[in-house]
Amino acid sequence: MIHLGDNLQVSSLGFGGMALTPVYGPADPTESLATLHHAVDAGVSFLDTANVYGNGANEELIANLLRSRRDEVHLATKFGILGNPADGGVSTRGDASYVAQAAEESLHRLGIETIDLYYMHRRDTSAPIEETVGAMAKLVAEGKVRHLGLSEVTAEELDAAHKIHPIVAVQSEWSIWSRDVETNIVPTAARLGVGFVPYSPLGRGFLTGTVNNSDLAENDFRRKIPRFANGSFDANHSVVTVVRSIAAQLSSDESQVSPAQVALAWLFAQGQKLSLPVVPIPGTRRAARIDENLGSLVLKLSEQQLAALDQAAGVLPIPTGFPKDARTAKASGLRPSTAPLPRTYSGRGVRLLPPDDGERKTCGVENL
Repeated sequence: MIHLGDNLQVSSLGFGGMALTPVYGPADPTESLATLHHAVDAGVSFLDTANVYGNGANEELIANLLRSRRDEVHLATKFGILGNPADGGVSTRGDASYVAQAAEESLHRLGIETIDLYYMHRRDTSAPIEETVGAMAKLVAEGKVRHLGLSEVTAEELDAAHKIHPIVAVQSEWSIWSRDVETNIVPTAARLGVGFVPYSPLGRGFLTGTVNNSDLAENDFRRKIPRFANGSFDANHSVVTVVRSIAAQLSSDESQVSPAQVALAWLFAQGQKLSLPVVPIPGTRRAARIDENLGSLVLKLSEQQLAALDQAAGVLPIPTGFPKDARTAKASGLRPSTAPLPRTYSGRGVRLLPPDDGERKTCGVENL
């Protein structure tokens, strides 16, 4: 177990639930539920979802687990990204009325009375952060939420939010090949005593060394990501070569180490170096991968191995971080929503697709 901020204690490895609904190709609900049960059985009890994942279907899936195992789980969900049926894009919303209604709808879908950790999924720049976080704080006062978190925010936004109400966790993409957060938001979180929850800690599967871009399903959103495109995919594969090499160095006849374990161990090492609670939330549909990922908790990388990974990440020929201002609505491809909030948020027809420029962040809901 590990303490995030404000005395929230969770499992040292979390589980990102987005992959359990059809984002990486077709998903079997029965298999997905079995995977969730296996995660909790194995001690991975920090589960992450969002109202936008599957347009509510992801929360409804997790509700099937919570009916019998609520006391065994720390549940995190998010609000703030809305799908737009008209154009297939997405927008952001963070006004107080939306925050309250989104929480009520998530509670209803999840079948619970209190959300353990409630994230602002993306910042709505048309709403003052004081309004958004103030509305979140009201949910805590009402007993509907226990702790607050932020996803993909700037250091300045974290500072401002933390002054309004204690923030226990920041969730952003962080992995060997996505390291832009180390410049500002990670040091700020460490200074404030806020935990860090990296999503896509395995580079959406890339760092496992098992992903081939030609094998991706037609509706797998990774086909829209430039780093998975022909040419870019091969160029970025240099870092996987180093990860595989280190996994081989650490393996023996008695114990095999996987590239995924190396990638996760690298993240844990960053947390130790910075005295920062780090809880990655890799996602998978396969129970065996959960067991594999748990092996990273006891894996120690040498200084030489860490340096080799740093060097490999530093020479990636394809840009891997967000632009400097990518956590604003404009740069991320997200835009503030001006449409009235629907009475319910459980539609099934919304497609979450990147805009034409192909920015990898636009869907913003990746958890591998």
